[in-house]
Amino acid sequence: MTNDTKAAGSPPANTPPRIEILLVGMNGDLRGKQVPPEGEKKIWDGSVRLPSSTQSLDIWGDDNDDITGLSLSVGDPDGVCIPDRRSLTAMPWAPEGSRQVLATMHEFDGTASFMDPRAILARMLKRFEDRGLTPVVATELEFYVVEDDFRVTGKPRPPAALMYRDQPNGFQLYDMRATDALDDYLQTVRAWAKAMDLPADATTAEFGPGQFEINLLHRPDALAAADDCIYLKRIAEQAARRFGLKSTCMAKPYADQAGSGLHVHCSVIDRDGRNILDARGGEPTKLKSVSAGMLQTMRDAQLVFAPFANSYRRFQPGSFAPVDLTWGFGHRGTAIRIPDKDGPAARVEHRVAGADVNPYLLLTAILGGILLGLDEDLDPGPVTEPGKDAPDAKRLTHDFLTAVEEFSASPFIKDAFGAEYQKLYGDTKRKEAITYLRTVSDFDYQTYLPRI
Repeated sequence: MTNDTKAAGSPPANTPPRIEILLVGMNGDLRGKQVPPEGEKKIWDGSVRLPSSTQSLDIWGDDNDDITGLSLSVGDPDGVCIPDRRSLTAMPWAPEGSRQVLATMHEFDGTASFMDPRAILARMLKRFEDRGLTPVVATELEFYVVEDDFRVTGKPRPPAALMYRDQPNGFQLYDMRATDALDDYLQTVRAWAKAMDLPADATTAEFGPGQFEINLLHRPDALAAADDCIYLKRIAEQAARRFGLKSTCMAKPYADQAGSGLHVHCSVIDRDGRNILDARGGEPTKLKSVSAGMLQTMRDAQLVFAPFANSYRRFQPGSFAPVDLTWGFGHRGTAIRIPDKDGPAARVEHRVAGADVNPYLLLTAILGGILLGLDEDLDPGPVTEPGKDAPDAKRLTHDFLTAVEEFSASPFIKDAFGAEYQKLYGDTKRKEAITYLRTVSDFDYQTYLPRI
């Protein structure tokens, strides 16, 4: 990919370009190095190193050596950053000619690090490849745009263009006035996505003030689809900065507004290019079985779908974030939705994850559930009909620590992610959950202190 498109407001032409080599952390954060053009050769030579513990950092950036034993206690050893040339693309917000590339952390013996999210997904994809199958994946990312004074005020507020007398001007779902109000920002996001060859499709205004969704088209390469998603998050953030705004993929930034999700559409094709989930021309039982596989493993993997304390504020009855482990045809209130069951477009839609999810870990968990449904003949239970309850359906948890413990004890997670990563992720998130529980909030003071 080349940097052929110069976005509005890009740096002066005489500013030197750079190339960035990027690793994806546990929380979907990007860490890496900026390298000047004359040093680019060492990127492709595999000579760029970073501490292996870079990919064990928690949400605060702590390596938690006391609970992981992966940092100073073992000398904080380096790992080797091996770039994926397929992910080489432009950085339209940076000086002309700047580029970025995603890398996978490797040990010095050439094996991929057990901590690397891209490597974890690649291992899952190898299981499909061994069966002659290829997942076809697309993501739909929701996010909020807020004013950039949140560090001063301590809370987000919608862009001024969407406010009236300091109050949100109503719900904005599909409202073209909302997209028009932030058109300069959204046009920059689209221009930069085009410059990076991302398969961005429709952009829509969502329920909340300043909330938008951008759809990415299907790819017959789930690793590339996850790369697209991580790059889209970066584009949204960099473009917001250009306009004095802040984009956030926080799952629930406003208590009284809709949360942000990351929906995943997935089908599976065989060696002959046939969509095996096609109920008419594929294998009719597989669509239900893979739905069952995802539902059966959903509680085990909820810590992946909802990786932070704030994530659990999104799961509320009566919202579009599912709380019941249900499935249905065209039903947006279910955890697994079947948009199409016949023909090449037959697919499942996973609707549980928040926008705060790590897309590589998300796809690993989803594909692991699909694989279970392909290997076994599973029953998802009765279909959920629009307007009808599912009283016997199991539920997702609303508790962060419960999700940690179920993830940590799950044989499915051990198989899909590896025992080492299961322990690392579980122990790190357990510390975060306990820290959250130990924090006395303003709600506690406002509600209990005057009355108890």
